[in-house]
Parts: sequence; structure tokens; C-alpha cells
Amino acid sequence: MTVLQGFRVAQVGPGRAASVCGRLFADVGASVVRIDPDLSTPLDAYLNHGAQSGTLETADLIVCQGSPATLLRAGRDVQTLRRRNPTAAIVLISPFGQTGPRAEEPATDLTLCFASGIARMLTGQIDDLSEPPMAPAGEQSAFVSGIAAACAGMHAALPGNGAVVDVSMHETLATLAITELARAGQTGKSWSRKRVGDGNGATVCILPASDGYVAISPREDRQWAAWLQAMGSPDWESEPRFATKKDRVANWDALHALMSAWSRGKTKSWIAATAQAAHVPSFPLCEPAEHLDSPQLRHRDFFRTVQVAGQAVRMPGHPFGLSLTPGEPVAAGGGPLPLSGIRVLDFSWVIAGPTATRYLAAMGAEIIKVEAPGSGDPGRASELHTVLGQAKKAIVLDLKQPASIAAAKALAARSDILVENFATGVMDRLGLDAEALRAVNPNLIYVSASGAGRTGPDSRAVAYGTLLQCFTGFAGLNRHPGVPPRVGMAWLDPMCGLMLAFIAAAGVWRRRSGDVVRVDFSMIEAMLWTMAAPLLGIPPQPSGSVTRGPGDDEWLAAGTTPLARSADLVACPHLRARGFWDDYGTGVLPGLPWIASFGRATGPAPCLGADTDSVLSSLAGGG
Repeated sequence: MTVLQGFRVAQVGPGRAASVCGRLFADVGASVVRIDPDLSTPLDAYLNHGAQSGTLETADLIVCQGSPATLLRAGRDVQTLRRRNPTAAIVLISPFGQTGPRAEEPATDLTLCFASGIARMLTGQIDDLSEPPMAPAGEQSAFVSGIAAACAGMHAALPGNGAVVDVSMHETLATLAITELARAGQTGKSWSRKRVGDGNGATVCILPASDGYVAISPREDRQWAAWLQAMGSPDWESEPRFATKKDRVANWDALHALMSAWSRGKTKSWIAATAQAAHVPSFPLCEPAEHLDSPQLRHRDFFRTVQVAGQAVRMPGHPFGLSLTPGEPVAAGGGPLPLSGIRVLDFSWVIAGPTATRYLAAMGAEIIKVEAPGSGDPGRASELHTVLGQAKKAIVLDLKQPASIAAAKALAARSDILVENFATGVMDRLGLDAEALRAVNPNLIYVSASGAGRTGPDSRAVAYGTLLQCFTGFAGLNRHPGVPPRVGMAWLDPMCGLMLAFIAAAGVWRRRSGDVVRVDFSMIEAMLWTMAAPLLGIPPQPSGSVTRGPGDDEWLAAGTTPLARSADLVACPHLRARGFWDDYGTGVLPGLPWIASFGRATGPAPCLGADTDSVLSSLAGGG
């Protein structure tokens, strides 16, 4: 039995983002009826593969794509759809949303990436501002927006009361750069494309190899020491100019040149394997098709054979690693929001996991964020926690202490969902793995996220999302001819946050029948799931013309839509009219990439350990 077996989706009309949404639902077992889909290209044929029988009138969720006027002309506006199915949740996807001054404005993949500011940040900081910004390869605006629509739609369908969701592709893309949006909202300053200092290279960078490129991330002091040993303790390792991370940032150009001189004589796979053996995060840059023969993905049975345009091709399955175990049927919690009454024990940190639990919090769940003593989640060092920590509770547990482990188990016993993205094996060593916690709470939905998944030969590889973008081929595809690949913005992590929130909500739906979901999420598989076009052999297509504007680093897409800066989005009348920005302190913080008829929960991000005493005393017997 699959997670969404018995859940019915009606995908009405053409639209690639809607097709992506339907594909994701179908991949985890929902019955997806596709009414008048677009099958004109191999990509569209793949996305709409495997339609099920059914009608719009019997659907739990209806998904349509188009501007307000387009939907009205086609008889797919909310009022018409509601007359045909009063209880189904309705998700409407459009370039700029169903309301606001730009609601009827047409858009392409390129203009959306320009208007959202993503084209400015995609490839990271650059040395030469004459290099044009670009949209990511593979119709990513449709993929990310379709995932957002699936996430919002799954939550909207939980109450079964005819909720309506308005998904903006513009806002979905913009929120991928959530830290930059939050910083602009609080300071009024925009991220610059011009490289400053190391351009984040001391955190993660790409080195040339004899047969391509390799990405490394020795960002912590212990990792840097291990990386020096992996390079054979070079003569320059003791030079004061490289002693601390601050020194390495200040002298980055010289350091990168020295590392590159070493790496050019080694193969990319050898460098990555040597680094991983020293517990330094590293992966070779690959083409997407190279992963078709991956032992890791073969172990996880990720690829499947489907018929596309009369040919059998191997394409991604879903990235969730799902299993079901018997439990007790659990009724909906009730309340004004889809996840009202749901408690989430959140062991996740940095970006992907906290992004997922931020969506769950916005949908009404009580989030208990667990952090270690000291500085807590690294996201607290920037605006990241300010925005992702909204409406959560924060507790501190020293999981090296038996009393804290006992408290964590007591909290798990009274929670509905657990989310964690530690390295593979950490939760097992702590006695907080899914099997151990099933003994105290057989109805606990357990969601694990990791780079490669919890099983297989690469399951213990040390990974960060930006490295996996390089490994899967995303970084290599997103560059101009003759320009070496760059790591670019953290694209994968926030996208995974949407996927994780989607599957958590699907688990809540499944639990009503008594089946409890265990999720083993792979970020590599998630990235490849969105790269259907290159896996189908569709070469990157020029997405439209880009021309220089009159000012410094000003660009126009297709001659009309300007390249937005983060501060431009803060001042944008359209986003203001849609209520995208929330007042916070002396500035604003970005909201969600959708507007739902049931609203969303908001609240400030908690200080480290702010709720430890109250949570432990009320839920864990005093800790």
C-alpha cells in the first residue's frame, strides 16, 4: 500500500507546474485524473504519464494553472469548480498569483527568474559583471512551483472543507533565497553579484581535476585540518595567512590557486573519495545521466522505466524512501488550520529541515525545536533563524546526557511527527531512531532527511545541499559556455523543505486509516527528481534574450522585465498588495509562496532554549 492510496487528485487543463504537482502526487500513490493535459513534448508526456480514471466531482484536490482571466474563460475559476465539487480543496497556480497588480501579467521561465531575483543569485558571486544572469536549466520555475502547489494542496485537503490556495510562481522562486529576502526586509540591503572576498569559497568551492571538477566543503576547523592531511600536508599549510577561516577568506584567491595546483593532477572521483575518507564533505561534479548507473541509486531502486513518446526511458521515482507500519487510526486534530492539534518534535537544523518545519508551523502545527547547548542551530548566526524559526518553540537538550535522552523519548511519546536531518547513524546511537521510538509511540510519523538516504553504499557520505547540487549536475548545467562551474546559491535545501513538508502532511492523512509513515528522504534523489528534462536528453534551451540595462549590473529579460534585487522585492507594490511581507521589528519578513483561504500561523522566532522549562514540565514530566 502506498502513502496516498485512496487520495484523489484532478489536474485540470494544461500547465507544466500543475503537471509537476500531479506527478508528485502520483509518485506517492494518489489517483491523478488529468483533464485536458498538455502532451506536446517529451517532458510534458513524462510529467503526465500514467493518468488514472475518475472525475473532477470525486476529487479530494483540484489543481489548475492560469491567470484569473485565463481560468475564468476556461470555466476553471473557483466558483465554477466549487459548484462541481463543494468539498475538494482547490489549488490555483499562476505566474504572479490570482490577486495583485501583476495578476494578469504574462511570464516565461526566464522572466519569472528575473522578477524573483533568482537569476541574480543562481550561480553565486562573480568577478565580471558583464556576465549575464540566467535562469536555471530544466524549467525549474515549473518544478519548484509544482512542488509548492503539492505541499500547499496536501495541507489544504486535510480538513476536507473546500479550502482554496493561490500559489504564485514568482513568490515560490523568491522564497528559495529566504535568507537574502529576510536580510533585505530587515536592513534594506541587497545581495550583490560582484564577488566580495572569497565569495563564500572558504565554506564550499569547486576545484579543477584532471577529468573535470570536484566540490569540497571543509568549512569547520576540524574539517580544514583533515583536508590538509588529505592533500598530503602541503608545504603552505602552516602559513599564517591560512591559519583561521577568517584568514582563508581574506587570502582566498591565493589559497584557491594553491589547492587547484594540487587538484589538477588528480581525478575528481579520487579527490572526493579521499576527502570523504577523512570525513570532509566532497563530491565530484557529474552529469545527470551519470547517475543512471549509480550503485547507491540502484540499491534504493530509485529509477524506473516508463514509456515516453513511444520509447522506454529510465526516469526518477520519488525521493522519500517510504514504508508503512500498523498503528492506531488517528482522527484530525480539528481547529482553524490544517495541522491544528499536530505536535512536531524537530531535531533538524540549518536549512532543509527547518524550512520544512517552518511550513508545518505556518499550517498550524506546534513545533518543538530541539537544539544543543551552546550556540544552537547555525542558522541563528544569520537572519535564517529569524525567518525559519517563526511560530516555533525552542528547547535545549544535551543529548550526551541520559536524562536528556529520556526527556526526548518522553516528548516523542506525545508528538505526532518527528523530523531530523542528522548524519546517518546519529539518531540510532542516541536510541532515538524510528524503531526505538515506535516502542513509546507506535503512531509517530518519523521523517529523516539526509544527503543520499539512510541505506545504500553512500548513506554515510558527509554532505551539504550545495555540494549535492554539484554532484547531481545542477551546477554544471547552470553556467555560460566557457565559464567554469560555480557552486551557486543554496537551491536544493529550500526546495527539499517543500518536499518534506508535503510528505509530512501526506503522513498525517495516511495515519487516519491507521498506517504510520516512515520517511527516508534523499536530497540527491530530490534534486534528480526535478531534473527530468536533462535525464530525458533534452539539451538546455535558451530561455529568452537577456540585454544590459542602463545602470550598474542592470539587466532586462526579453527586453521588458528587469532583474530584481532583494530590496526591490521588499518595495514591490504587487507583493505588498498580496500580503507577502509581514511586519517584524523595524522591517519585514517574507511570508509563504501561497495564500490560503484558512490563513497561516505567524509568530516570532524563539531565543535559544526559551521554552525548555515550560515544554519539559508540561510534556516530559519535568525533564
